[in-house]
Amino acid sequence: MEQIIASIKPIDQAFVHLAEQHLDQLTKPPGSLGKLEDIARQMAGITGEIMPVFEKKAVIVMAGDHGVCEEGISAFPAEVTPQMVFNFVYGGAAVNVLARHAGADVVCVDVGVNADMEHPALVSRKVRKGTRNMAREAAMTRTEALQAIQAGLEVVDELAAKGYRLFATGDMGIGNTTASAAILCALTGIDVGSAVGRGTGIDDAKWLHKQSVVKKALEMNMPNAEDALDVLAKVGGLEIAGLVGVILGAAKNRCPVVIDGFISSAAALVASRLAPLSASYMLASHLSHEQGHAKLLEAVGLGAMLQMDMRLGEGTGAVLCFNLIDAAGKIMKEMATFESAGVSRG
Repeated sequence: MEQIIASIKPIDQAFVHLAEQHLDQLTKPPGSLGKLEDIARQMAGITGEIMPVFEKKAVIVMAGDHGVCEEGISAFPAEVTPQMVFNFVYGGAAVNVLARHAGADVVCVDVGVNADMEHPALVSRKVRKGTRNMAREAAMTRTEALQAIQAGLEVVDELAAKGYRLFATGDMGIGNTTASAAILCALTGIDVGSAVGRGTGIDDAKWLHKQSVVKKALEMNMPNAEDALDVLAKVGGLEIAGLVGVILGAAKNRCPVVIDGFISSAAALVASRLAPLSASYMLASHLSHEQGHAKLLEAVGLGAMLQMDMRLGEGTGAVLCFNLIDAAGKIMKEMATFESAGVSRG
């Protein structure tokens, strides 16, 4: 982990400045394209290119089960996780549809599904069959958490070697909003009532029960807020740890990584605590309808590009923002300058 963290370098501010200069030459009032200009500057700083092109892009969907589902905290049964994994590899999920629209590939990774799964399109990096029930014991050992992080890193390294330069985080795991809320509480000190949302659409009674389960998990495991890996291992999830690896791997390879919703943002918070420089490589896609997401983004230091009232996960919001990144690139490459268009400056 120390070697990985040391390999992550700051983004190149010289190229941020060069992108800024180019944007100011374009036929528009300075800053008038708002967040599109922010994206263009960040892409230049990350890649070391004023006009980077992302021909190959991928959303990496990490899948894993959660032992805490034994506590009855979800509207859906745990067997939905492997069922949805097959939906991903067969191309029928929402993230598949949106990825096709964005010209991106979906890479589904089994890092901890509680089932034996095989398919040519499924990447198998299983650490164990689901986490333990965090309301009764630590969800993972520290070693298991590190193994799941390593799985995410390896997947990104392999894709980067094939020419992929833009990544998005996706997740699948019934019960993972419970784990993400626990991570949020442990790392920020926010109260359980503000962190725990309704996940897959639970009613008031189950929502209050879910809060009590998160509180119990925190009291029993006593995660150390000064040690993000300890928090991840004790109250996190295998797919969340895998996404930490995806984020760190993207930063290591000097590639932008678009963060999806609540679960992905919990992984982003852990990654930013482990390697603060990794936050410069992240873009927050959307503000989830899940309670607590805004607090997670605030803790990482990110602002969302979209607010669509989405709470599906899978990487759906992140893949939507691939289109915005492409749009920012086209502005940089195709928009006329004042000089080339013969337009007078203000």
